[in-house]
Amino acid sequence: MTDTTTLAHQIERAHAAKFSAFAPLPAPAPESDAPVYRAALAACSALGFIAQDAQVLAHAWQARWERTGSSAPELWPSAAQDFGLQPRPHAAPFAACPQQLGLYAVLPDAAWVGRMARAGVPTVQLRFKSDDAAAIAREVRAAVEAVAGTSALLFINDHWREAIAAGAYGAHLGQEDLDALSAVEVDELRASGLRLGVSTHGYAEMLRADAVQPSYIALGAVFPTTLKRMATAPQGVARLAAYAALLRDYPTVAIGGIGADQFAEILDTGVGSIAVVRALVAAQDPEAEAARLLRAMGSVAPNL
Repeated sequence: MTDTTTLAHQIERAHAAKFSAFAPLPAPAPESDAPVYRAALAACSALGFIAQDAQVLAHAWQARWERTGSSAPELWPSAAQDFGLQPRPHAAPFAACPQQLGLYAVLPDAAWVGRMARAGVPTVQLRFKSDDAAAIAREVRAAVEAVAGTSALLFINDHWREAIAAGAYGAHLGQEDLDALSAVEVDELRASGLRLGVSTHGYAEMLRADAVQPSYIALGAVFPTTLKRMATAPQGVARLAAYAALLRDYPTVAIGGIGADQFAEILDTGVGSIAVVRALVAAQDPEAEAARLLRAMGSVAPNL
């Protein structure tokens, strides 16, 4: 018989130091009466996980107990089967991309894409913001032309139809954009051969991303960023390490407020790649900064 209160305190004490940056949150309404589930739900909420992520963790803790017979309060869940991730090999995966995408530059226009590709950045993303459909199509085509003759892999943020038409390497979608796609559109995107990356900000979003079996999963925001208003708090390095452990079979990309000084601790989490935005675009000498970031990355280049 599991003492729910005792187990909750054991889990919280075992992991409090690691997740000390997060304030306790109220536990959401339980979805099960299972004692291990309820203990983990209380503990994960006390450790600052939002309701949907605390629920995912609690169910994973319960699944592990049912699978192994051990509640293991000191061991943070990281087995794919306990979270219900898609079994490997995937039944209907998106086209594969390198396990390590290396330094990943997120850039505002095609000129920047070409500039950083020529500087040796191995993975680049066009994040072009416009309400003009013709301008979007032109910029995507220009970005594809800009990486021609380089080894850079080009992902297009949001505009996946234009990415297909222009012959880009891949597309990247935020969680809301992914959720807005119909099943038919997901199938169309997959059938195109385009690689797909998906942004996530916690356990529940990681599970939703896994459901479509993307090429890679982005994890963030790791640190505070001024580039866009985030619906979730910065996740921090400890959570990033937990996410990377669960998604170890996926190519993963850490993103959000990361500069060269944080590269070592980010790579120590086991994440495969690091995305940067302002670190390059706001640099006085972007090519020199790209070289510095590539050195900090340990010269990691895309490899299958």
